[in-house]
Amino acid sequence: MLASFFMNEFDIIKQYFTTDSGRKDVVMGPGDDCALLQVPPQTLLAVSTDTLVSGVHFFADMDPVALGHKALAVNLSDLAAMGADPRWVSLALTLPRVDEAWIKGFCAGFFELAEYYNVALVGGDMTRGPLSITVSVKGTLPEGKGLRRSGAKVGDGIYVTGTLGDAALGLKQALGELSVPEPYREFVRNKLEHPHPRILVGQALRDIASSALDISDGLAGDLNHILAASGVRAQLDLESLPLSEAMTASVTQEQAWQLALNGGDDYELCFTVPGVHRGQLETALSHCGVKFTQIGRIGFGEPGLELLNNGKPYSMPLHGWDHFRGAS
Repeated sequence: MLASFFMNEFDIIKQYFTTDSGRKDVVMGPGDDCALLQVPPQTLLAVSTDTLVSGVHFFADMDPVALGHKALAVNLSDLAAMGADPRWVSLALTLPRVDEAWIKGFCAGFFELAEYYNVALVGGDMTRGPLSITVSVKGTLPEGKGLRRSGAKVGDGIYVTGTLGDAALGLKQALGELSVPEPYREFVRNKLEHPHPRILVGQALRDIASSALDISDGLAGDLNHILAASGVRAQLDLESLPLSEAMTASVTQEQAWQLALNGGDDYELCFTVPGVHRGQLETALSHCGVKFTQIGRIGFGEPGLELLNNGKPYSMPLHGWDHFRGAS
């Protein structure tokens, strides 16, 4: 059985994963021991790697087209958070068995997004075992232009793109923990399964934002990474959190805030901007076609997050996603 899997491996790679992206900076792509890539002069290389595991990051029966999209999208979101230009990707697939229909669907979702952002698949691996997907994306930045988590200063505004908590709402719907009204079910499912990396926003923020990251593990937990790295405190206005119509139609205000702050899989950007750049921010992001909202400000005090409701302190449990919470 094992020998049969590996006999088929190279045929699968040749048929489904060996593509010509047309990128001239790919000197050698799939098919040799290493990829050879031409990195432009006076640029920095940005690299990010994520693993998605069946039963942990996605349902085992998730549509493979959606899974292919999401596997690449969540990695591209990291490049967006740095303001990088996506260029190359490598992919390692662990499959329990050869299922060509599944592989074809996965590739359809993966390569559609790769083509949209002109990203070339340059290598990877395939093996047998419990279903998991490891993606490593590579991008480039002009020297000195990378966005970082450090850099937020007192007086900066705190902003997010899009709306928050919709993917978490979609997950609760899928788990049967709550019922989303029928008109919004497809919307929240798409938010969970088809995130859109904010590549253009990240690039537009290079000369504007003082810090940035993508929201993958919940706004509260991720924003705290900025606060810790920058050594600053934040005041967050709960009433300013951008909530979708699907969210407000499905849960109470308190529940909506909980999902927006603690829910994962948003893949929106959170960033800080000095007040003097507010006009520049509005102009730059108007060309990206992405909604953005100021949700708070950087203030004085020990690093940490302070919640306000109509200007008054408000207490609520805050926690980001942690794979090892509760593990012995």
